[in-house]
Amino acid sequence: MNRREVIESAVRILAPRIPRHEFESVTDHALGSRGLHTASPETAAWLSLTAYIRHRLTDYDDLLNDGYDMESARFFVLDDMNGILEEWGSPRRVQADDEPE
Repeated sequence: MNRREVIESAVRILAPRIPRHEFESVTDHALGSRGLHTASPETAAWLSLTAYIRHRLTDYDDLLNDGYDMESARFFVLDDMNGILEEWGSPRRVQADDEPE
């Protein structure tokens, strides 16, 4: 299997009910991010998934623009992120002490 196929497989395991258009965005980000190029496919899939949710489906960027620091903004969107992961059938959750991407 090539890297795309392995990442796609990892995303499907991490979020089996992710909508198709979001699946494509997460996969493309995992493949296209220079920072994720050397990460394992599983790590790239998880970091891409959580970054997508944080930046596209929560108020995270608005909180940053309103002057909140990154740690505070992450705290305020944690429940929303985990709710989306639950909706998408993910066996994992974001923890408050996870490292920033």
